[in-house]
Amino acid sequence: MSLAAHLPVLQVVVPLLSAPLAVLVRHGGLAFGLVTAAAWAAFAMAIGLWFQVGESGTVTYHIGSWPPPWGIEYRVDRLASFVLVLVSGVAAVVLPYSRACVGREIAREQHYLYYAMFALCLAGLLGIVITGDAFNLFVFLEISSLSTYVLIALGRDRRALAASYRYLIMGSIGATFIVIGIGFLYLMTGTLNLVDMGTRLSGVENSRPVLVALAFLTVGICLKLALFPLHQWLPNAYTYAPSAVTAFLAATATKVSVYVLIRFYFTVFGESLVFHKLPLPEIMLWLSLMAMFGASAVALFQNNLKRLFAYSSVGQIGYITLGLSFDSVYGLTASVLHLFNHGLAKGAIFLLIGGLVLGLGRSGGGHGQPTLDRIAGLGRRMPITCLGIFLAGLSLIGVPGTAGFLTKWYLILAALEQGQYWLVAAVLLSSLLAVAYVWRFVEVAWFRPSAREEAGQDEVRHEAPRALLVPAWLLVLASLWFGLDTSFTVSSALDAAEALVGSGR
Repeated sequence: MSLAAHLPVLQVVVPLLSAPLAVLVRHGGLAFGLVTAAAWAAFAMAIGLWFQVGESGTVTYHIGSWPPPWGIEYRVDRLASFVLVLVSGVAAVVLPYSRACVGREIAREQHYLYYAMFALCLAGLLGIVITGDAFNLFVFLEISSLSTYVLIALGRDRRALAASYRYLIMGSIGATFIVIGIGFLYLMTGTLNLVDMGTRLSGVENSRPVLVALAFLTVGICLKLALFPLHQWLPNAYTYAPSAVTAFLAATATKVSVYVLIRFYFTVFGESLVFHKLPLPEIMLWLSLMAMFGASAVALFQNNLKRLFAYSSVGQIGYITLGLSFDSVYGLTASVLHLFNHGLAKGAIFLLIGGLVLGLGRSGGGHGQPTLDRIAGLGRRMPITCLGIFLAGLSLIGVPGTAGFLTKWYLILAALEQGQYWLVAAVLLSSLLAVAYVWRFVEVAWFRPSAREEAGQDEVRHEAPRALLVPAWLLVLASLWFGLDTSFTVSSALDAAEALVGSGR
């Protein structure tokens, strides 16, 4: 059997093995080399799997050659391959950035632990996406969650520990709901294989245990993906975690949780139960609108730039779940597209904010939080860094020519298809809130004088180091590129949506 046939399992095993090796070497530089090599290998394998799925359809891998449902199955379809590219690609970009910034944000003796936890988190997220077994999904979810708690707590700011603890409590509640839901499904079907579970549920989908399982899983997963109002853990976690950790989590963790929700809704429970027999679409619609307007409005009043874009993430998640509520090809296409597009844009923004903080430190401003007062005038001192934040912000708004525009376009098509013209207006109006909070940054960075300028002192240009700018700008350029060339993103999202919508019960 060729190496290509083992790509599904190697996708998880390679980063997973790099974690204990990073601990064994107990050296930050060596740990960085091991984990970065593993991440880039995972990215290459994800691209290989995407091509395999395009050529031959869904790829399956049976652990130990035990066929499902008796054995554990790894399963990669168009949706899974698309998400694998996002997660592994962001990790491959963030790790070189980490090497340049962990020295000022994490104690030197903890650097190897940081890389070990990053590798575990990456392996967990990849495992969630690729596994076809419900209990394995829960195990990988816990691997990624536990390592995330540690990554957040590694920040030098004492508030990082409190943010990590809050996330631990909220995440544990969500995980408990998820495992209870899986338990009810196992009780009703006698299997843990997701595809087999969906087949066996076809005759008992209206039974009370199945409805209870659906409720538990929906609440637990929505807590993990930070759907309003279950988002309380997210703002502090993103604000006080190290910059590289914030960028990686914002680009991947909530997106993988959205993937899990889509997988359970369409593969296990089926459209008929979720979207036709229960009021879940209406509930998700109104929660999405509350996120789009409420969280974006809260972002307007934040004085901390990281916190502002953290609340922006909650609002942007609303667009993803709004598309899901339509139960249509266009709606699901918008959800899958925004899962990818928002990951690129928000990852770029948080990486560049880390560069802003370093620039503030070099100019004598210390290494504290990037409040709007402290970043006044930075557009003139750090033009490349600030320009990157602005361009990625255009994608959040949905300006034509950026990847984010495609999301808004397909959301509008989904609303028009169902005759819900008021939702077209809602999407456009909520985009104005994104304009407002992105403009807050532009106004402060370019049009407000800094304290030194007000005192009549000359400002010195302190651009972020190239080692920080290059990874961040790779994501910025990707956000622009995929707004112009849609051959990869739109085709993948459309293929995934067409395969899921109307495919089963």
